[in-house]
Parts: sequence; structure tokens; C-alpha cells
Amino acid sequence: MPISSSVPYHLVVGARSGFLQAFEAATPMWQRIAQRVDLGAKSTDLVDLGATPMPKNSKSGFTMQDYIEKRIAVTPDDWDITVHISKNAVKDDQTGTLDQRVRSAGERFQQHFDQLCFSALNAGDGTIYGTCYDGLSFFNNSHVDKGATYTTVQDNNYALGLTLTNFNTVWTAAMNFKDDHGQPSRYNYDLLVVPPAEALNAAQITDNTEDATTGNRAINPFNGKVNYIVSQDFDATAWALVASSHAIKPILLVMREEPHLEDAWVDPNQPDGGWLCFKFASRYDVFYGDWRLSALGQT
Repeated sequence: MPISSSVPYHLVVGARSGFLQAFEAATPMWQRIAQRVDLGAKSTDLVDLGATPMPKNSKSGFTMQDYIEKRIAVTPDDWDITVHISKNAVKDDQTGTLDQRVRSAGERFQQHFDQLCFSALNAGDGTIYGTCYDGLSFFNNSHVDKGATYTTVQDNNYALGLTLTNFNTVWTAAMNFKDDHGQPSRYNYDLLVVPPAEALNAAQITDNTEDATTGNRAINPFNGKVNYIVSQDFDATAWALVASSHAIKPILLVMREEPHLEDAWVDPNQPDGGWLCFKFASRYDVFYGDWRLSALGQT
């Protein structure tokens, strides 16, 4: 429905501006693991090409090399937050209630982005959020790029508790991922994602200059090279390694419509003189990008 003329204009303006201020002020974590993709249509196929071939000696003539095509279908979902304030509250100059609810709505959208992105990463060994471009779960023991030059099966799904030794095992495996031409992916795996229960272990792995599991002051090679973040959307024993410093990310946040004030109307049948209602809406969803950008240490 359109914004009703029965709603005082200054409240509509306040709802828009307060919401945007709160939305921009919120500090999101999702940008560490997710790449935003803006859509120009309600649904589409995202198409990408595989790795560029390495140079070949052309002394005897050039060699034609090929790309492979990677494709996923995306359709964002509809989301909304609808809040109200009573007309009596407005008459009594309690518009701070409206401002508080509006700002909370803005922060909630950012929190929802976090929730979706980290829940998708956490659930990557299943099909809750769909599959990777190769038709397999994002974390899988059998990744292969069909039709590529390099078709050896690769594995980014492990079952190892979070220790420095196990972290090194997963980090080493990730560093050896190959692109579809068989060349090292060369991603920088610089982020450890953990639930609250694993925060202490994560800090020992990323922030301690020494190996906390030994008594001989052995050096911890990951200190200063990897950092960690805590997500309440991760399972209690789960942890994942992510290459977070690149423009591309393992999770895609596909956006069709930014969060915005969509409707405002009066409901006269509610108590306290009726309600002034405000609906904030958006269209977005999460999907999986290149599996090589992350490895699951443990579910």
C-alpha cells in the first residue's frame, strides 16, 4: 500500500531518516565473509568464468586455452519489519518511542544480514541454503570442476577439533587448493570463524606468539597472520577458515531492494487512539560462491 496521507509528514520523514541513520551506524560482520551482489531483476543466473590459464611458451606458436563457465540461479526473498506507535503517544509528545523502534529496525536488518551469512557458512556441509556452483554442498569431500583442465577431486570439509595442530592441517590443505587449471588458488586464508564456546581456543591460535599446547615456548606461526571473529550463528563445536581479504568472498549476499520505508498507514481500530504503522521492506538472500575461499574445520 502507498504511504497514507493520514500519517503526519514529519513522522514519515523521521521514520525514513532515523532508519537510515541506524542502518548505516550498525557495525556488520558479514562483510568479512560475504560479497554483496546487486541484482537488476527479480531473479537471474549469476555466471562467472573459471580461472584464467597460465602463460604457455609461444616459441612454436600459440596454444588455445579455454575457460569453464560457473553458474548459479538466484532469487532473493522478501523481508520486512513492521512497527507501530499509538496516536495518543504522538499526541503526548512521546515520539522518542517511534525513533527508538525505527532505529532498532535499521539495526535489525544488518543483524539479519549477519545471521543469514554466518548461518549459511555454518550450514555449508548440507543443503539448507542450496548448493555450490558444482551442484555439491559448499563444504564437501568431492569438489571437482567438470569440463576443466584439472578434474582431480578436492576436499574442503574436515572433522577436526579446534587445536593449533588441527588448524595447521586445515590451513595447509586450503593453501594447496587448485584452480580449474591445476594451479594454486593463492588465496590468503586469514580469518578463523568460531562460536562463543571456541573463542578461547581461537585466541590462542591467532593472538598468542607461542604454541599454548607445549611447554617449550614453540613458535606459533599464525600469530599476526590470522585473526578471528565470534559468531553466535555457528554450532558449538564448529569452526571455519576463510580467505577474507579478497574482493570475492565465499558467501554471496544477493540484493534486489535495499531496506527502505515502504508503507505507512493509520489503523484506527487499535487502542490508544489507533496506531501509526510503518513497514520497512527489503529483498535479498544468501548463496554460495567459490568453495575454495573457505574450509570447514569441524561442524
